[in-house]
Amino acid sequence: MAHRRPNLNKAIRTLIRDIAAKMPEFSHVRASRILVIAGEARRASRGTVKPLCFRGGRSTDRSGRRKPIVRLKGKRMLYCITLRPLFFRASTPKGRIETVMHELFHMSRRFDGTLHAGRRHSVLGKDFPRRLRPLVRRYLKQCPKELLGAFAYSGEVKVLQWLERPGPAYVPGTNGVRKVYTEEQLYYGITRMVTRKRPHPPKLPRPQRKERPEKERLH
Repeated sequence: MAHRRPNLNKAIRTLIRDIAAKMPEFSHVRASRILVIAGEARRASRGTVKPLCFRGGRSTDRSGRRKPIVRLKGKRMLYCITLRPLFFRASTPKGRIETVMHELFHMSRRFDGTLHAGRRHSVLGKDFPRRLRPLVRRYLKQCPKELLGAFAYSGEVKVLQWLERPGPAYVPGTNGVRKVYTEEQLYYGITRMVTRKRPHPPKLPRPQRKERPEKERLH
């Protein structure tokens, strides 16, 4: 019987729903409006998030530029999370969940396809991880074991990838620009996950027992 590769998109969708249900700070997030794909390396990044709309969920900004529409199963996607090779090849299970929460943390509280202006790395600097990590620790205490186990997998997984990636915002009337992207521009690719094991603290040598001096026996 052929080995069935796990569907990582399904696991991430379940994870996002669980985070939104258990964490008030993420209650605005809707997994059904987030596209998750595997992408190319970008420096030391494990993941990035791309807003797919202008403010208010609009396709057009004040200058008239338009963003390509991404629509899956009839629903418009508001965000695209791209998981980078380091997510798959050099992460722990908890580290992978932190990466997903990191990208969700960037999304606007309005959940309108834009990013939170006050949660950019350029704004928060070193305060970004200080604000995120307590949320991650709190969620991990509630995370179901079977869900954490899905991110501890080592081996080949199925994950969505672009056949044709959407470009940046464009001016209407520009030739050769695809306006709508659907399942036809995506495919399930095969990616190998290599799960890093958490290093165990070095074992300290046991203290040697001192030998007690033998008492002289009186004959």
